[in-house]
Amino acid sequence: MNLIEKNIDKFNIYYDFLTQENQKYDLTNITERNECFIKHFNDSLSLGLYCNLDGLSICDVGSGAGFPGIVLKICYPSIKLTIIEPTMKRCKFLSELCNKLNIDVNIINARSEDKSIELEEKFDIVTARAVTNLSSLLEITVRLCKVNGHLVFYKGINALNELNDAKNAINLLNLKFIKDYKYDLDLDMGTHYLLDFLKTSKTNNRYPRRYSEIKKRPL
Repeated sequence: MNLIEKNIDKFNIYYDFLTQENQKYDLTNITERNECFIKHFNDSLSLGLYCNLDGLSICDVGSGAGFPGIVLKICYPSIKLTIIEPTMKRCKFLSELCNKLNIDVNIINARSEDKSIELEEKFDIVTARAVTNLSSLLEITVRLCKVNGHLVFYKGINALNELNDAKNAINLLNLKFIKDYKYDLDLDMGTHYLLDFLKTSKTNNRYPRRYSEIKKRPL
């Protein structure tokens, strides 16, 4: 029995609430049941195939509708999950969803770069899915991660091009690229990657910069 089937009651609640509230909160363009389960739920669980998550502190940056963080929390209840989501209405959705699922998640309405000093080196794993380009993503999240912790990001078919473009950022942020994990979604619904980075030493205090500067002049 896979993890979705094992927790099907919670995923049915999740799917029903997502589709019910989707228009109000502008959460996803994917609402057909089978497609949602494969492209959102199964995809989110990919992290657990390559990392032992049990008991770890995990930060999901820009979670939106809860992908991957809420999905991981359902299937790995021992993780200590924090979500940083900049959009207030999506935080409201996530809070209501967690109540319906009876799961304990710390939801913070903020930009990750604005919380990086307060939450400096708090997390074993920092992750994000469908947020921004890799170079910018590394900068806005790196300070949240513990030294010797991992930043693991979900990326689409252009993952390796983004990786190549982020070489300077990887070096400046004291990161070591570990591996790209390539996997195919069921029913030919796409090829995705997880990009895994190890944080090798404390982040220089100059990072992250203000988001306007990050966007204007990527590392």
